[in-house]
Amino acid sequence: MSATPHNLRSFPPYRSGLIPAPMLPMSRAEMDKLGWDSCDIIIVTGDAYIDHPSFGMALIGRLLESQGFRVGIISQPDWQSADAFRALGKPNLYFGITAGNMDSMINRYTADRKIRSDDAYTAGGHPNKRPDRAVTVYAQRAREAFPGTPIVIGSIEASLRRIAHYDYWSDTVRRSVLTDSKADILLFGNAERALLDLSHRLAAGESVKAIRDLRGTAFMVSRDWKPSDDWYEVDSTRVDTPGKVEPHPDPYEMKEKDPTACGTDDKPAEPKVMTIKIMTREERQAMQKEVRSRSVVRLPAFEVVKEDPVSYAHASRVFHLESNPGNARAMVQAHGERDVWLNPPPLPLAMDEMDYVFDLPYARAPHPAYGKEKIPAWDMIRFSVNIMRGCFGGCTFCSITEHEGRIIQSRSEPSILREIELIRDKTKGFTGTISDLGGPTANMYRLACKDKKVEESCRRLSCVYPTICSNLNTDHSKLIQLYRRARAIPGVKKILVSSGLRYDLAVRSPEYVKELATHHVGGLLKIAPEHSEDGPLSKMMKPGMGSYYRFKELFDKYSKEAGKEQYLIPYFIAAHPGTTDEDMLNLAIWLKQNDFRLDQVQTFLPTPMAMATTMYHTRKNPLHKISKDSETVETPRLAKIRKLHKALLRYHDPDNWEAIREGLKRMGRSDLIGNGPQHLVPRSDAPAVMGKRARRDETPSVNKVAKKFGQNKPRAGAAIARKRSG
Repeated sequence: MSATPHNLRSFPPYRSGLIPAPMLPMSRAEMDKLGWDSCDIIIVTGDAYIDHPSFGMALIGRLLESQGFRVGIISQPDWQSADAFRALGKPNLYFGITAGNMDSMINRYTADRKIRSDDAYTAGGHPNKRPDRAVTVYAQRAREAFPGTPIVIGSIEASLRRIAHYDYWSDTVRRSVLTDSKADILLFGNAERALLDLSHRLAAGESVKAIRDLRGTAFMVSRDWKPSDDWYEVDSTRVDTPGKVEPHPDPYEMKEKDPTACGTDDKPAEPKVMTIKIMTREERQAMQKEVRSRSVVRLPAFEVVKEDPVSYAHASRVFHLESNPGNARAMVQAHGERDVWLNPPPLPLAMDEMDYVFDLPYARAPHPAYGKEKIPAWDMIRFSVNIMRGCFGGCTFCSITEHEGRIIQSRSEPSILREIELIRDKTKGFTGTISDLGGPTANMYRLACKDKKVEESCRRLSCVYPTICSNLNTDHSKLIQLYRRARAIPGVKKILVSSGLRYDLAVRSPEYVKELATHHVGGLLKIAPEHSEDGPLSKMMKPGMGSYYRFKELFDKYSKEAGKEQYLIPYFIAAHPGTTDEDMLNLAIWLKQNDFRLDQVQTFLPTPMAMATTMYHTRKNPLHKISKDSETVETPRLAKIRKLHKALLRYHDPDNWEAIREGLKRMGRSDLIGNGPQHLVPRSDAPAVMGKRARRDETPSVNKVAKKFGQNKPRAGAAIARKRSG
């Protein structure tokens, strides 16, 4: 695998002069209007088709179209038979299978394993428009529709299920999605580069079974397969520790002057003369890199990790240690008589490539087939702009890092400003407000390691935990400049920042906090401390509350200077691995003391491949070296305990008082039951008194802000804004 990637623009078009379609076709009639007799590639997706770069099927569809491929879309097909998969005919090259922007199980089920009542990615918000484990079901039906047609799977569902993984909904370890879907190849992560390379090679007549050298791909092979004879296998137990994992090459290369001079009876051998060659640091590093590029790490087999939690935790740790595209090796895991082979992760896109992807001719609207039905996900993002991808935070409960990577890939300022102008000019209903200028994280735009060589050799799981790395550039000036130029665009009245804010980074730049508070907050700013206690925070890889207090102090100061009444709305997680009943109680007391009355709260949901999911399943901590005797992570698993933890976050809700009283008695904290201000819940279910008093405490200004933005508000919010939380 080459360390020098093909630029996305470097491929010659498959068909010259292909005119972009108004919308990628979803029917034969639309194909006929375009003059197409067939599609080269058909994308099957679990989401409604919205032609916008925030939606995966549109992004990869338009990218392939720009390369001269005819691309059709089959959106949310009836999976009960193969008929719907024949709607556009047989693709000339392959079916591309995606569950959509979310894992189908997370999309369909709550953290309590109950079926959700709606689906944000479906027209009308209707539920049950996609199957469980959509990638597997769609791939099987596509194979049934046209046997022999290559099946390429991707999306976050395939990406996070590429090896053996714990599945929360079945409470077991499942095989790689490759084995169940019978797909020919899996593309993981942001796969634009691999997708184009694969498509052009298939178009040139190469067999999908022969394409085994693309970064960011996984496939099934025989147990003895290797790319070439000079590859060698490394047992995963050799790499279960951070830092350098290969022995240093001997810097002294000993050579004989004439290795073949063994001598004869007539002529004795000349005395051996040894020469010493001293290798430079650069030569040693090049040798190490060459060795790593031809090695594959063997993870414990599926059959082993399924039965042994310690082996599962070990495999999870190694998987994450081999995630930096600058030094990651291939990995392999046995599934029965065959292997799942994972090539190293994709190399990040350069800025001009990001611009290319986001500047394609998207219609920026849902497909007309949906008529006037609203699609909640579209309503949420239609006036927002994605400025970057990736996250170096490494939060253990989050899938962003596993899917998009730790290296931030940013768009250029001109590209972002062009998109804002397109929203102004072409998106129906625009009133002058950009609802979000952000991405996976609001304030990581153009932040990167100060030294490219350090970045390529780094094996840290997070750039900001336990402390912010000294090699990380935390300069927010480029983002501040972007904000200023964006809000100067004619016709734009307001630019809001609604993406998750990494406040431990923000406090490194008071100027950024001032810019944010003065111009880009609509009254309420959501941030995510996730917890108040060090125990669960250490398992999340999140900063302590000290960073929250520092940020709040700056935010309040600059809001006041701007003459604005603005509030922070903190998000917290209940029942995260490493959380005890006492931890949740302490958080509830903190919320009570600071007058927060949370409305929307979340219970930890174990997602495939996340490190917190490993903790949940194995009770081991993959943030440290794994052994049978290593740290045990106590995890709330019983439904009753998870319910209590969630109830404590909403201590003010009368529906939760009975469960909280029972929990407090069990913990020996009956002193918190009573009707005084020092108590957490009342002695009896008499919500009228506490509820009415709380509503009187709220100031009109807080009610006005909350009503305007339709978001949760803190109790006695004006008081919170005037004092530092304690």
